Amino acid sequence: MSFNNILELLEDAASDSQSGQIKCYPPGGRDTDKPISFSYQDLLQQAQRASWALRSKVSGSTNQGSPILLHFDAHWDRILWLWAVLFAGYVPVMGISLPNSEPQRIAHLRHLNSTMKSSICLTRAKLQAALGQEIFTNTIAIETLDVAHAQPIKQIATKPGLSDTAIILLTSGSTGNSKLVCLSHGQILAAIAGKMAIAPLYKKCFMNWISLDHVASLIEIHILAIYARGDQVHVQGADILASPTSFLDLICAHRVARTFAPNFFLAKLRTALKSSSDSPTQWDLQLLILYQLRRRSECDADMRRIVGFFNSIWCPRERYRSWLRYDREWQLEYASLGVCMPGIQMRITSSTDSNTRMPTGEVGYLEVSGPAVFKEYLNDPSATAQSFTSDGWFKTGDEGFIDKNGFLNLMGRTKDTIIVNGVKHDPFTIETALDSSQIPGLTPSFNCCFSTLPPGRDTEEICIVYLPTFPSDDSQLSVKTSDAISRLVISALGKLSRARIKKCYENGDYKAYEDLNNETVKSSRNMNGEGPRDDVERNLLAIFQESFGIDDPIHVHTPIFDLGITSIELIKLKKDLEAHLNLDKEIPIATLLLNQSVRALRDALDDMKAQRVYDPVVTLQSTGTKTPLWLVHPGVGEVLVFLNLANLIKDRPVFALRARGFNDNDAPFSNIEETVSTYHAAIKQKQPSGPYAIAGYSYGAMLAFEVSKIFEAQGDTVGFLGSLNLPPHIKTRMRQLDFKECLLHLSYFLDLMSEDYARQLAKELEGQPKEQVLDVVLSKSNPDRVAELALSKDALSKWACLATALQGMAVDYEPSGSVASLDCFYCIPLQAVAASKQQWLDDHLRKWRDFSRSEVRFHDVDGAHYTMLSPEHVASFHKSLCHALEARGL
Repeated sequence: MSFNNILELLEDAASDSQSGQIKCYPPGGRDTDKPISFSYQDLLQQAQRASWALRSKVSGSTNQGSPILLHFDAHWDRILWLWAVLFAGYVPVMGISLPNSEPQRIAHLRHLNSTMKSSICLTRAKLQAALGQEIFTNTIAIETLDVAHAQPIKQIATKPGLSDTAIILLTSGSTGNSKLVCLSHGQILAAIAGKMAIAPLYKKCFMNWISLDHVASLIEIHILAIYARGDQVHVQGADILASPTSFLDLICAHRVARTFAPNFFLAKLRTALKSSSDSPTQWDLQLLILYQLRRRSECDADMRRIVGFFNSIWCPRERYRSWLRYDREWQLEYASLGVCMPGIQMRITSSTDSNTRMPTGEVGYLEVSGPAVFKEYLNDPSATAQSFTSDGWFKTGDEGFIDKNGFLNLMGRTKDTIIVNGVKHDPFTIETALDSSQIPGLTPSFNCCFSTLPPGRDTEEICIVYLPTFPSDDSQLSVKTSDAISRLVISALGKLSRARIKKCYENGDYKAYEDLNNETVKSSRNMNGEGPRDDVERNLLAIFQESFGIDDPIHVHTPIFDLGITSIELIKLKKDLEAHLNLDKEIPIATLLLNQSVRALRDALDDMKAQRVYDPVVTLQSTGTKTPLWLVHPGVGEVLVFLNLANLIKDRPVFALRARGFNDNDAPFSNIEETVSTYHAAIKQKQPSGPYAIAGYSYGAMLAFEVSKIFEAQGDTVGFLGSLNLPPHIKTRMRQLDFKECLLHLSYFLDLMSEDYARQLAKELEGQPKEQVLDVVLSKSNPDRVAELALSKDALSKWACLATALQGMAVDYEPSGSVASLDCFYCIPLQAVAASKQQWLDDHLRKWRDFSRSEVRFHDVDGAHYTMLSPEHVASFHKSLCHALEARGL
């Protein structure tokens, strides 16, 4: 098939009644019977009609061939309006997710506006506010276009040719402003023709789960599926990340032949499979070609063929077993990527002599050329010149070698970007932050940050090399410097050769210095830390070290949260202590939360039978110079959910407020007023003056709002108030939560069962007595998780009663008054409260605007209501939280 542009490609596929379907899942909709489906004929007709409405709207305000920014959050919106813009005679620019920080967002949009030399942006009304009308002066909400009644408009005078720009993609902008990559019709057609030539997948199914602003999803899945006239399935990324094995479920359900997954997700998938009771044989992957770049030793034997992906270069490898045999024979740590597809050429050049090819087997810089490789960045001749050689080859930024069989083997990157868990970090930003921190012991401008991938790891780790100001035998300053760096994870100004220092590190040139530093820190802690005063404390120290797997010594005053432990590790410590100490009763989690060192715990165990005074404050992070962050418990009353987040916060103290009622002698709070008054007094005692930074998770957001009002009424400043996925009006929901519902909520909050299964149990347990409900829930819970949490029936019942009491306080709650400002972090809601994230935002969360004296800032975060702070999502949430605090001046 020969085409002059990609419009003809769609028209041709639409003319074939046997062509596949476009199937798009809504957010939260992973069930195989729920996607909305469109034929290619449907897409063609809707896109043409939408193009008529668009041309009527913008005719006269912009020239044919001008770029138009697309800003959408749904797959179908991006697909439809991509083609509508093309049929209207313009060039779609696929917008990336906007930064959460308002200054960064404005800077990004201004850069796009300036580079595009166009002020037109297509979006939905609900997304319009984030774009800023003063930047894109012609922001068009698609709801304002009368697509249904649009009349045919004269066809474009001159259809685009192969050399004309078809689509513009944005780079991530991790090391500066995003660059705009121009992809011509000819380059796209050459790329997909080359891919089909080496792996024919005519009328097969393709699946995508990342945003269509990425070349892998847009070109390699969407447009390639049109070329192959196959089905294409689009799933929301948050749903896949929240349930990694659903990736395999969907592949099997749709008989997927081609999809994409980065390393960090494959690692999550492998972990999920190891912990799952499901057998890998239940997933039939025989049709699958998975785009990835992977360590050979970690390739899954169920993957029949694997194709490596990088920088829009495809190096196919067929016959999986022969591939594995080849890589083992050559003892390659990473799977070889093979040879290039048609439309791509590659070469390895010298780092010292530009355009000079390296001999076979020698490492150098990877460069590519050919009809499938893009040629320029939009309106950025400087970046284009820096990215291409003088003879027209694109510099990929990768290092590698070509072996004697012509196979490509990647060895690393020449560029300085650090990628950890699929997220790009700029080492210069890390270095600048460290240099400005004035850490004692660091020599300014003689520090270096880089990443390395240790054997057996799934993602890179960040390394810091620095020149100390102290002599090697100054153990005290060595400890202070090491601790400060570990908390900041940053380095100095990049005035040294990062690549050279990285190579020295990986060659072991710094091993002696590293060992000396580690030994000095270890010895210093041995010498300066107070030792145990008796056998009881010696025994406790040994249990602490064994439970946490700590080789370095700790002393009797070391707070356990300073060791960066998780909630699971805390529960493991509880079980280990009970097993080794032969206690006649359980150690309450509260005892460990409130007595975080060996010395404090020893005293607490001695006093366990005595009456304890309730203290709501739990210190999760004790150091840092920025404004302390106060976190208010969710509706289950406990604060363990905040541990993952607190472990990432190194620049400010973090305190959590824990509900009353966990201790045997403490009754739950009786009303909201008592709760709020207690929490306000506790915060004031710990932090006498503001500004205050307070955030509440779910139910805790209501308490945080009420506490903030008291602070402001007394003349104190609340610089930051965060609501984590809770709307202001909650009494209707609170009235639905009896003991059974609170117990089931607690069950999937603790990951004893899935939310779907809990909802199923809710119907079965309707009207059953409390004891029977408890017995059924425990019998249906994951036994390994129950054991991991050391949950007895009495403990679970007590916890559920406390949660029920908390919900009962709010059955008549009506929000009133206002606060100076508010930030709302929202994610996928509970199934019982909204059908989608967007409905949750529009119909519920936006009502916070009635209770804030300034514009509420909304932050879209990953995960669902009970997983937004889980290990797979906490890093991205932490990033959003930091941006929000920074934007508030904290």
